[in-house]
Amino acid sequence: MNAGIHWLYLLAAGLCEIGWPLGLKLSDEPAYKFWGPALSLLCLCVSGYLLWLALKGIPMGTAYAVWTGIGAAGTFVLGVIVFGDPTSLLRWFGLVLIVSGVACLKAA
Repeated sequence: MNAGIHWLYLLAAGLCEIGWPLGLKLSDEPAYKFWGPALSLLCLCVSGYLLWLALKGIPMGTAYAVWTGIGAAGTFVLGVIVFGDPTSLLRWFGLVLIVSGVACLKAA
């Protein structure tokens, strides 16, 4: 199988990884008491399945770091933009460190 498809699986898995904390956050809202946890469960299952597919062609340590990195970075940015989570230069620097660490694992 083409190595590129494994990276697409991993990218999609990472994006789904953002969805489950989003669902948990939304579940605080009365309109999302059911749909928030449902979104979380769906995203967890899809993310795990796509990660499993990605692991067939990407080393485990690299795939896991990229998967969690996309989830952590995406969740942080979504929280700041959509939910008004606190932001500071140090928090953004932490995000840069996460992305840099993932990039180093990918490049090595």
